[in-house]
Amino acid sequence: MLGESIVKRAQVSGAVRIVVHDLREYSAEKHRKVDDRPFGGGPGMVIRPEPLCAAIEAIAGKRWVPRARRRLASPALPEKQPARVAFLSPQGECFTQVVAQRLVGYPRLLLVCGHYEGVDQRAIDALVDEEISIGDYVLTGGELPAMVVVDAVVRLLPGVLGDEHSVDEESFTGGLLEYPHYTRPASYRGVGVPLVLLSGDHRRIAQWRRRQALQRTRARRPDLLVGRQRRV
Repeated sequence: MLGESIVKRAQVSGAVRIVVHDLREYSAEKHRKVDDRPFGGGPGMVIRPEPLCAAIEAIAGKRWVPRARRRLASPALPEKQPARVAFLSPQGECFTQVVAQRLVGYPRLLLVCGHYEGVDQRAIDALVDEEISIGDYVLTGGELPAMVVVDAVVRLLPGVLGDEHSVDEESFTGGLLEYPHYTRPASYRGVGVPLVLLSGDHRRIAQWRRRQALQRTRARRPDLLVGRQRRV
């Protein structure tokens, strides 16, 4: 995925640099073990805090600050600003276009992929800035959610898409689903393209697209309209 399409072109152009880190490289265990059985019993294994904290501290430039003392910690200097650390977790905030647009604002972003039964909570409390979920379902690990976040964020970077206005008209931008698209031929198997799109009247076309976006959102995702009304 990292070597294909828009994400690949973004790296080639220098718009973004993506590095994949192996957690086992930060394990002090003889066999580079990173997990152990959970205290209190139960199924599965839990990622140990030692390798995870060592990795986050080394890669993100963060230092261990227990949650109880986080508000008292001295802010980092701008030139030494640590990376934003996001943990991919079912318990996290639902990933939306709004979240993607916010993440674009961080010059460095470290995505932590959970695995096994879970991750030692002490590492999350001390070094993770936020938790993100891509939906209400369970996956084997955080690698797929991380790729979703990478793709959604990278395409928002300046200069990555060929047309700078493409992002402005996509689904969820502005809180609505995107309007339907048509291309040649103008008639296919007896079904024609809406005549307004052939009119050349850009004002009428914009109005039609706006109505279609509202109608589609109302029919398929009425929850987005509720949220939109609340934001207004």
